[in-house]
Amino acid sequence: MISAKVLIMLTILVYLGGMIIIGIYCSKKNENVGDFYLGGRKLGPFVTAMSAEASDMSSYLLMGLPGLAYLSGVADVGWTAIGLAIGTYLNWLVVCKDVRFYRIPIRQLYGDAITIPDFFSRRYHDEKNILMCIAAVVIIIFFIPYTASGFAACGKLFSTLFGVNYIPAMVISAIVIVLYTAMGGFLAAST
Repeated sequence: MISAKVLIMLTILVYLGGMIIIGIYCSKKNENVGDFYLGGRKLGPFVTAMSAEASDMSSYLLMGLPGLAYLSGVADVGWTAIGLAIGTYLNWLVVCKDVRFYRIPIRQLYGDAITIPDFFSRRYHDEKNILMCIAAVVIIIFFIPYTASGFAACGKLFSTLFGVNYIPAMVISAIVIVLYTAMGGFLAAST
């Protein structure tokens, strides 16, 4: 009889393989930079919002929220979830309306903006790319540790669930995540 641990491990390996297959499949649909970064602008607002939030809160929800529930009780988790839901809704309500409102005139005057820093740079006529440079520094400072914490959470999860060594679990997780994202872009990450 196969133990539950082996079945769970096989399920996770199938899932990781599936993620790589999704990356390969989505890479064939990407014809230009806009397709890679924006999913070809074919994804609706709901899919875009859910993908952004899943990426934004990945390891926090995987490791942090259960830890908070364990330490403080379910009530704290409930209030945290309510705050996250309200903040997410307000973010999408306020920010998305402004971005969509200005996107059309900017596209007509200056061409497509691919990233938010690119959008603001075109919106405020930043010909010296000062906004882009500031955004690049902020992204490097904050997203490298954020990404590393996501990889660390994967390693801790697999280490705890299966008793495997933390470092190889983290490295394998990082390779799969980077591989399918680098191949398929936003389309793969939102699938």
